[in-house]
Amino acid sequence: MTQTSQTIQLPDSQSAIALAGIKEQNLQFLSRQTGVNLVLRGQDLLLQGQAKAVERCAKAIRTLEPLWSLGKPLYEPDLLTAFVAIDTGRTEEYSDLQSNILARTKKGEIIRAKTFKQKQYVKAIQKYDITFGIGPAGTGKTFLAAVLAVKALLSDECERIILTRPAVEAGEKLGFLPGDLQEKVNPFLRPLYDALYEFIDAEKIPDLMERGKIEVAPLAYMRGRTLSNAFVIVDEAQNTTPAQLKMVLTRLGFGSKMVVTGDITQTDLPSSQDSGLVVSRRILRNVEGIAFCELSQADVVRHPLVQKIVAAYERYQG
Repeated sequence: MTQTSQTIQLPDSQSAIALAGIKEQNLQFLSRQTGVNLVLRGQDLLLQGQAKAVERCAKAIRTLEPLWSLGKPLYEPDLLTAFVAIDTGRTEEYSDLQSNILARTKKGEIIRAKTFKQKQYVKAIQKYDITFGIGPAGTGKTFLAAVLAVKALLSDECERIILTRPAVEAGEKLGFLPGDLQEKVNPFLRPLYDALYEFIDAEKIPDLMERGKIEVAPLAYMRGRTLSNAFVIVDEAQNTTPAQLKMVLTRLGFGSKMVVTGDITQTDLPSSQDSGLVVSRRILRNVEGIAFCELSQADVVRHPLVQKIVAAYERYQG
């Protein structure tokens, strides 16, 4: 096998840090993916190995240049998607994914889809009135839906955001929690609040809730209502019963979108109880106007260890 080396000169120290990652984790990942030895000396990145492997590694690094050249941190999903892009001839599509900014947080951080499946999920939400986002923790199911919901509210594409999830506990009963009803359900709705706080000042949220622009409530509160001109997010849908999920799906009114998210491997229902999410996927998969997006461990965008944890559990359960 022909051995070769190639040096990539990085424009500045910020881009070198962004590309290398914390404790050079990104360089280690690139090495594992290609078998190439990578050595960073200042702003010079040396690639050594078999000729084809070096070229593949260099191509992946160039594909990621729009990110690291601006000093923006890279994560494993970025690297993995770059390899998918070059291995499947989708570099142009990946370039579009990199440049397609969905929103900016209050801190100015850019929010975009990081993987092809996340991009598919975002497009489905934009196109369809009902979208199911199914996948493990950390794949951005709820967060991306919340981003699009806030964007729709602020641009007057909808009149209100409704965030709901079933109040199913792991080991504790709701009645034992202190406080009034709102204080009792808040722990279950915390992830939805967290997504809102990224884009809307915390002091403005109570006013928006008072005016009915944002409603955060347990799933049981949806019964008997028609949800019109709203962006509805049903979170943790794996913990609904088939009857509960059917109930909330049939609340959809005119001018509304609904995004249903969940992880079918993480249900907290009794073992004898079917998950509404699993049943709905079976019944509604071929219904026109409804989109199903399946995300996997490759789409995990949290701490790199989350991806490894998800993979380990998948191997154990498989």
